[in-house]
Amino acid sequence: MTTTATPTTTTTDLSTGAGKLPGWTPWAVLAGSLGLVYALMLAFGRPTVAAVLFLGGVLYIVASWVVARFVEGERPAKDRLATSLVTAAFLLAMVPLVSLVWIVLKNGLALFSWDFLTTDMTGIFGDMTEGGVLHAIIGTLWVTGIASVISIPLGIFTAIYLVEYGRGRLARAITVLVDVMTGIPSIVAGLFAFALFTILVGPAYRSALMGAVSLAVLMTPVVVRSVEEMLRLVPNELREAAYALGVPKWLTVIKVVLRTAVAGITTGVMIAIARVIGETAPLLMTVGIIANINNNPFEGRMATLPVFAYRQFAQGGVGIERSWAAALTLVAIVMLLNLAARLVSRFFSPKGAH
Repeated sequence: MTTTATPTTTTTDLSTGAGKLPGWTPWAVLAGSLGLVYALMLAFGRPTVAAVLFLGGVLYIVASWVVARFVEGERPAKDRLATSLVTAAFLLAMVPLVSLVWIVLKNGLALFSWDFLTTDMTGIFGDMTEGGVLHAIIGTLWVTGIASVISIPLGIFTAIYLVEYGRGRLARAITVLVDVMTGIPSIVAGLFAFALFTILVGPAYRSALMGAVSLAVLMTPVVVRSVEEMLRLVPNELREAAYALGVPKWLTVIKVVLRTAVAGITTGVMIAIARVIGETAPLLMTVGIIANINNNPFEGRMATLPVFAYRQFAQGGVGIERSWAAALTLVAIVMLLNLAARLVSRFFSPKGAH
């Protein structure tokens, strides 16, 4: 019996290439791109940091793809191109954030001190460097706290209704209204609160409650939308398992759905608070500004950090430094609230969810 050997044909996938670039190649290409752009700009004009980084980054993306295409092949080159584009998008998104934090820190630290945080503006006139933002901090906490008390339960209950119970025209109408309210300008919310309290109390009425209502109009749709998305991410299998054990629906929502989504809900609530805590236009109309502390949220004008920063900046002189210090205080408050929210979500999240 004769066995005929079948010739074996070896095919090479040219799309994957034959070589492999060393790990230091991206850094070498980046350094070469930046150096080449700097040299060209130095020869034809005065180079700037922003221009060198931007043009060097573009050249790096093209050069890294070309090098990978000739050494590794088409598919690895596409992978490197996608990685470079995603990294570039991330760096571009970080530029305004980092620059904002840097500018606030650089300008705000000039007057930022313990005395600045523990004194108000009573008796401060002209270019006196004394005075602080204690009254504005208290006012911001009052206004934002009342707005949160109004918006958070309302937003969470609305989201639960839309996800767990809502069907038909009413649910669709609520969804449309929430989408419309998300895009309402802040000045419109201020006008709404001003008109509402003018009808109910009178045109001279100003209070933290009035400002909180205007902020609640802006905050509620953000809470509804974020909580709704988090509740929809909870697997239906968890609900069905609870129903199979005889757990009623309302208890399933509380013990299973909300408990599973608590981390995302907390994050969404903090995003909503950060959305309104720096609003200025509605508070100018509803709360106003004073130089001393007002601990009555239901009567009288009250200072808030955004309005304080605006008025001090408009005043000029040392007021500009106070406005930057007030902005730094506002950023610090938001950061502390975010840290507190992370601790809350970590404590109440189901075990093994991290």
